[in-house]
Amino acid sequence: FKIIAYRPTNVARMNTLKFQTNTLNVYLEGDGLAWITETQLSRDPTPSDPITLELAVQDPNPRTIYIARPCQYLDSNSLAQCSPAYWSSHRYSQEVVASMSDAVDQAKRESGTQRIRLFGYSGGGALAVLIAAQRTDVTGIITLAANLDHQVWTQQGGMTPLYGSLNPASVANEISHIPQIHFIGEDDAVVPHSVTNAYMSGIRDTARIRVVKLPDVDHDCCWARNWKRLLRDYVYR
Repeated sequence: FKIIAYRPTNVARMNTLKFQTNTLNVYLEGDGLAWITETQLSRDPTPSDPITLELAVQDPNPRTIYIARPCQYLDSNSLAQCSPAYWSSHRYSQEVVASMSDAVDQAKRESGTQRIRLFGYSGGGALAVLIAAQRTDVTGIITLAANLDHQVWTQQGGMTPLYGSLNPASVANEISHIPQIHFIGEDDAVVPHSVTNAYMSGIRDTARIRVVKLPDVDHDCCWARNWKRLLRDYVYR
């Protein structure tokens, strides 16, 4: 499989703040179109509504990139060589974490930055935590509607366990020194509050971690519409 990494072309034009920063903002895509129905796996995990990309292009930091997930945005020949495990049971596997971290390394070299801040929507938030646990240059983690404890998530939802995946909750205490903001929608029925609560319960010192509940927001709506305000009020304040 391959990772796609590119810099949104209109970020610089949207820059309304002056950034004296050596930090690269990295937006990690969610699980995409992993399932057609509750029992039918998708043949192509490319997101039909790339919410994370919509977030990235609104970020006023000129050093911002978007990284898609394994097997997303591939042509049919390349997709045929990509195992469906990478958007199902092994979506947060060590192989996926390592590959995406390699893509971050490449982007970091090309941008000339020294530090990174990870943003992740849904399953991308899970990977943001897992990637941060294996790096020493992460200065912040921001997640939205994130699956931060997939064991609790699958148990409560009656779903097949993600037996080939690492669990973000297992490294929660280990990365508690990294400033974190976890946004959750009060109306999110896909990743309920209990999943974030389970992640937080494993952390001894939560002083640098903030959970923000947003009214009238569910798993899909309305992250992009609110993102400029959330950046201003919580990330860049």
